[in-house]
Amino acid sequence: MLDDVVRYLACPHCGGGLARDGGTLRCATGHVFDIARQGYVSLFAAGAGPGRADTAAMVAARAGFLAAGHYARLAAELAAALATELPGDVPGCVADVGTGTGYYLAAALEQLPGRYGVALDASKFALRRAARAHPRLGAVACDVWRRIPLTDGAAAAALSVFAPRDGAGLRRVLHPGGWLFVVTPRAGHLAELAGPLGLLSVDARKPERLAATLEPHFTPVWRREHTTTLTLDRVAAQAAAAMGPSAWHTDPDTLAQRAAALPDPVPVTLAVTLSAFRARP
Repeated sequence: MLDDVVRYLACPHCGGGLARDGGTLRCATGHVFDIARQGYVSLFAAGAGPGRADTAAMVAARAGFLAAGHYARLAAELAAALATELPGDVPGCVADVGTGTGYYLAAALEQLPGRYGVALDASKFALRRAARAHPRLGAVACDVWRRIPLTDGAAAAALSVFAPRDGAGLRRVLHPGGWLFVVTPRAGHLAELAGPLGLLSVDARKPERLAATLEPHFTPVWRREHTTTLTLDRVAAQAAAAMGPSAWHTDPDTLAQRAAALPDPVPVTLAVTLSAFRARP
């Protein structure tokens, strides 16, 4: 619930702490933020907005795909990594930056009794679902490329799963003993759908770009490749395309026509890298 994580949140305008005041959050200098009836709070900085946030259709596709369990093994591996690596004496929440529906954060919290999670995303459609994803989770709308609306050192761990990564911002909100866990696609990810459905290809230089973004602020600890073959029917294959960045470049009717021409079922490769980092002093 949002009330459980307010102590970790910061005003996006002045950086001060926030407190609950009826149906709002308020900082000491008087900035006020309404809590949506769906349970999330919007903490966009002045002049910021959702920008190119996930649409209702993209979120619905993702929610259905994940609920079917296609990425359940990946979520379990990520949750196990947090449970193994995160020391119990490091205080703070688990911050999921670019959380989407809160699927991976909810899985992590199941393995971390007593920890609270903050789900951060720009999409109100995603946060309506994230706010209900776990009883120890609070959902926050924000622009993660600006100042993340968490107090300094508020997070014991941060997650970035198929999401943007601002190394300096993540380092600021992590406790000195905190961990960052990142999931990125590898070459070959969803390759069987790329041509038939017109998916965007994975950048072969993604590992180098990840290092350039994070390693000034974090020390890499380990990397693990997670590869498996999914068996998707046409509905799931269409959802896999409709829930990601390729959805911005493909007309829904065109995507449906392409998906109808796929074999049913179709074997699809899930190929990602799970990386763990420690905060640099």
